[in-house]
Amino acid sequence: MNIFNDDDDFLVSTPRDNYFSIAKHANQNIVEMEFEKFLERLAVAEKIMEDKGLEEELERTLRAMRAISEDDLKNRVNSLFLELTGNIVTQCE
Repeated sequence: MNIFNDDDDFLVSTPRDNYFSIAKHANQNIVEMEFEKFLERLAVAEKIMEDKGLEEELERTLRAMRAISEDDLKNRVNSLFLELTGNIVTQCE
């Protein structure tokens, strides 16, 4: 007996897939607002890195994570997708 609806792929899709699916169907004002907040956080993080002279360190670390710690980078990206999705969903309820 299958208790899950075959059309409901939430449990088998990725956080990235879930975000884009929800972003397409959610209130667009909320999606845009949350995306802007996300970009503001990124801009502040970049400014902090620049002020501390760490731009090159950031690029080196990013390259290293892509090459060596791909799973850690993927987990961090997935975590951000989950956070963004959660922020959107909680405001649309």
